[in-house]
Amino acid sequence: MQSLALVAADEGGFTPPTISETHLPEIFPWMAEWGTGFGKNMLMVILAVLAIWWFFMFAIRKHELVPSRLQFIAEGGYSFVRNSLGRDILGEKHFKPWVPFLFTVFFFVLFNNLFGAVPLLQMPTFSHAGSAYAIAAIIWVTWIGMGFKLHGGRFVKLMTVPSGVPKWLLPLLVPIEFLSNFLIRPLTHSLRLMAVMLAGHIIVMLAGSGAEFLIAQQEGIGSSGLGFLILLGSIPLYFLELIMMVLQAFVFALLTAIYIQGSIEADAH
Repeated sequence: MQSLALVAADEGGFTPPTISETHLPEIFPWMAEWGTGFGKNMLMVILAVLAIWWFFMFAIRKHELVPSRLQFIAEGGYSFVRNSLGRDILGEKHFKPWVPFLFTVFFFVLFNNLFGAVPLLQMPTFSHAGSAYAIAAIIWVTWIGMGFKLHGGRFVKLMTVPSGVPKWLLPLLVPIEFLSNFLIRPLTHSLRLMAVMLAGHIIVMLAGSGAEFLIAQQEGIGSSGLGFLILLGSIPLYFLELIMMVLQAFVFALLTAIYIQGSIEADAH
């Protein structure tokens, strides 16, 4: 596909989509050069909040003892977050106050990821670096703040000075632990989500635009046949991207729970 795109581009034909084309222009572009315009990305964040609210309110509206299919899905989602992300990671003693927060993180990321599979919307919100940085920063402030609340200034020492390590190694390990725990964590937390969502979105765009070029703009049975083969091949890619959307929401929420657990029990390490 890459060689095809390069040859076609040289001949003035097919030009593969770029990263800049994955995001539409600002809807209300005031001060857009400063990144403050109201664009499609911001609109989908609002839509995600409304969609989550509507889905769970509609699913549990009747509170039936024998749940309907929708109520079963909603309760199953809550139970998954409560048990797998809350109790199993944070422990029986600490998990209950954090269930609403983990529930919000998981489903907010999930719904925004799934926008990439919805026609017309068709863009995961977190394929944009700014959105990924923003939610990772919220998580970072949360677990850092919890650490200082529970342990005070000693939290920095707990997170940067490994126990049982010879003192002569501390000048080497303390800066590494500080960078790893306080700076690299939020970066990897955000970039992992953004990179996977952006890669999947680019692949789908490339397959779709390549197939359209071969079928609609090229002559010959061979080109049309190749275009249809690309379309058929994009179907499993679409479902693979769906799996990655759900998996990345789980991984993001799982790491959130792990970071919070590390702050709560920092003095146990």
